[in-house]
Amino acid sequence: MSATLISPTPTQPAPLSPSHSSATPAPTCTLAHTSQHDVPGIVSGLREEGYAFMPQVLTPALCAQVRAKIDALDFPAGDDNGKGVGIDHHKVVFNRDPFWLQFIDQAGIIDAVEKLQGGDCHIIGMSAWRTPPGAGNWGMHIDQLFVPMDEELLISGRVVLPVFLETLHFYLQATDADLCPTWVVPGSHKSGRGPSQEKLKDIHVGFIGGDQKSWNGREAQPVWCGEGDALLFRSEIWHSGSKNVTTDRTRYLLQVHYGRRGMAQRFPPYLEFRYNPTVVAACNPRQRRMIGGHSIGAYG
Repeated sequence: MSATLISPTPTQPAPLSPSHSSATPAPTCTLAHTSQHDVPGIVSGLREEGYAFMPQVLTPALCAQVRAKIDALDFPAGDDNGKGVGIDHHKVVFNRDPFWLQFIDQAGIIDAVEKLQGGDCHIIGMSAWRTPPGAGNWGMHIDQLFVPMDEELLISGRVVLPVFLETLHFYLQATDADLCPTWVVPGSHKSGRGPSQEKLKDIHVGFIGGDQKSWNGREAQPVWCGEGDALLFRSEIWHSGSKNVTTDRTRYLLQVHYGRRGMAQRFPPYLEFRYNPTVVAACNPRQRRMIGGHSIGAYG
């Protein structure tokens, strides 16, 4: 990975409430780091390692504001309401308020996304998560596999798969070993499969879970991060959430999901979905395209 290695200095979480004030500083992340403005480094990271980790993308003040905004969200059709004991999962967040548009096209990151997915790419979704104490733990998985393949073809470079889908995580407070760290297996997007022992001929495409936590001699690594750090990763990399084992802290996460123009946008409640005219009116030209304002193409 050609990204510049930076020694992160995690910031302390904002003292909004007891759920934030008892957080401990995150240990130094072992993943390779790059600046959000290092577009070649981000591109190289996604191609070679399957991810790019970027410290201090959002300020502590903005993180505090986002957490408060998440706390104020309601639960329309398509959202998951944890009712205080499970995970709250809010979909299509960009459509709630123009405030959320700024996270779609963060400087540097969006330029790397367009280099990887084309100048006509878009978001396929935007989610906000709130994980209270005792909740969490998704298990190792990949979000989407499009082309099952013998790993030798990918490791050798004889075949280079394009980036079809990728997700951007904004970590809204410092994350330690107890507060639901994300785990990733670097380079595992070149496995050509999900984290299971399935033979190639038996592998299906789509979401795949499994119990393997290492590949090609590389172990899963925790994403210990500071408040405002971000992780961009492609859909084929093996990754996992984890459980919130704290007793007094809630984990907040904001996601933006990017796809090539040919990837369907996932905007529930689907047949009933309507764009918020206030949000559309507030978009800059790039944001308007990213939420779906495309020119007519081959299929419409």
